[in-house]
Amino acid sequence: MSNTTSVLYDHPGPRAKVRNAVLTVVFGVALLALLWWIYQKFDEAGQWSGALWKPFAESGTWTGFIIPGLRATLFAAATGMVFSLAFGVIFAVGRLSEHRWISIPAGAVVEFFRAVPLLLMIFFIFYAVPFMIQAPVSAFWAVVIGLTLYNGSVLAEAFRAGIRAVPRGQSEAAYAIGMRKSLVMRHILVPQAARSMLPVIVSQLVVLLKDTALGYIVAYPELLQRGVNDLSANYGNVVAAAMVVAVIYIILNSLLTMLANWLDRRSRNRGGRAPKVADTPQPSVPQGAGEGAVVGA
Repeated sequence: MSNTTSVLYDHPGPRAKVRNAVLTVVFGVALLALLWWIYQKFDEAGQWSGALWKPFAESGTWTGFIIPGLRATLFAAATGMVFSLAFGVIFAVGRLSEHRWISIPAGAVVEFFRAVPLLLMIFFIFYAVPFMIQAPVSAFWAVVIGLTLYNGSVLAEAFRAGIRAVPRGQSEAAYAIGMRKSLVMRHILVPQAARSMLPVIVSQLVVLLKDTALGYIVAYPELLQRGVNDLSANYGNVVAAAMVVAVIYIILNSLLTMLANWLDRRSRNRGGRAPKVADTPQPSVPQGAGEGAVVGA
């Protein structure tokens, strides 16, 4: 392990440490200068005026705009996450099937929905599908179905890569004791793949949460629609509203990442915990017995 680490990463020497420190200071100063320039431009435009930020100190702004939009965003995101994970697992297993009549159509579905832009997909489901089924599609289901098809296809590829990364000896040992392929997938390969691909899965779920903002194309009352468009239309503070909503999105994504990290640590601790072995009583050896004495004789 130490040899591998020394090959992949060399500790910086004295000159490299000085260079890194100088670059850190330079980029830090440049970042502060950029932030100050942005602050100055907003100040010149009057965006820091108290009248533009005053609505956020009123309860009606939160109860009438931001909280309802946040609730709609979380509901659509939670529903899309559940469906996307199920879609990803099913089509990942389908692509790995030994039957071509299953693997080929599953691969075609995944590749198609990965290639279509999500915004176009939501637009199509809301406006075009009703002509085919002769029934309206609500904005909520247009957003959720679009999120499921796109993000589920991306997750399907992540699960497929994770399943293939599991050592082959795991499945071979399961087949050797008589397990069927469905049991091997459900109890051995998929759980290990989900654990190893957890960072990728969480990253895609964060993308899904942010993609709920695309629901504005079908007037779904999510956080961006209610907290920025509708709020700024009433108070004329689009920049202030966008900043507040951006902070809310950052908090939500940070909480989701923290939850995923906690689940990852918990699963690793549980998986790495050695099983307890019951104490087995040892046979007593009579005193004075020689090396060749037989115990219990």
